[in-house]
Amino acid sequence: MTQQPLRLGTRRSRLAMAQSGQVADTVSQVTGRPVELVEITTYGDVSREALSQIGGTGVFVTALRDALLRGEVDFAVHSLKDLPTTQPEELVLAAVPEREDPRDVLVARHHLKLTDLPRGARIGTGSARRAAQLNAYARAHGLDIETVPIRGNVDTRIRYVHDGELDAVVLAAAGLSRIGRLDEVTDFLSVDTVLPAPGQGALAIECTAGNADLIAALGELDDPFTRVAVTAERSLLAALEAGCSAPVGALADLPPLTAPLERGGPQAERQIVKEMRLRGVVGTPDGTRTVQLSTTGPVPETHDQALALGRGLAAEMLAQGAAGLMGERAQ
Repeated sequence: MTQQPLRLGTRRSRLAMAQSGQVADTVSQVTGRPVELVEITTYGDVSREALSQIGGTGVFVTALRDALLRGEVDFAVHSLKDLPTTQPEELVLAAVPEREDPRDVLVARHHLKLTDLPRGARIGTGSARRAAQLNAYARAHGLDIETVPIRGNVDTRIRYVHDGELDAVVLAAAGLSRIGRLDEVTDFLSVDTVLPAPGQGALAIECTAGNADLIAALGELDDPFTRVAVTAERSLLAALEAGCSAPVGALADLPPLTAPLERGGPQAERQIVKEMRLRGVVGTPDGTRTVQLSTTGPVPETHDQALALGRGLAAEMLAQGAAGLMGERAQ
């Protein structure tokens, strides 16, 4: 007897379809059941407004969650950095698979790196976080750049460079990897230059809280280290009372293993390590003022310990004036 396929809710973008397809294949292997993709259009997909104007928080997520709650899909795949920090009681984050490269990357004309861009170079990004850190880096290193707000999918953003409208755009390494376009990258930005968004490079697999069998099956895809790392990052974001579109960068990592990320090289092989470092940054969009701090402690063994790591660093950042740099704080 043929089993009913599991229905996976996904955004319609090329990137969302690619990452959901990869998850679908893995879930099918784990459960022995076919998985079909159900394409759902979110408000963030159809609005042409800047994310900072429409709020950012949840604009790519709400329609997927509504479909879950109505029973139209069995589970949904999100880019974790798009998830609001408050989890609805009716839904559960069943799995956070192993994270891809969390860094941001530059796609520039003439294969240029960030430090080689001409004076007055126009760099496109839809992220206040990226703009703040790029402008701060440029100020500190004598670069003359202009950050230009853009929207659109990966193809649209890269086309701005190919068509000569912009000198470069900044994108997430993980997204380009998932759609097979890493060869477009001209510079992997060190995490010392631009800290990624909380949760960047990670996926979130969500289903209804009452579906115990599916929660157990999806749990096979969970990576415990990725989960505690992104929990700490998102805890920092929540404690700053900031939404997904706020100019907040955060990364929880393993200090002995992440020198390559700081140099801009590939990630190191995972080893046994006992300490986690959490870094956070908040800045004004023009890069004139930033608060950047870090803390190091034992790798969290529980959800609560990961939450505490993020809250502790956020408290230090707020004490140094972080709230005043974010413009609007989430209500």
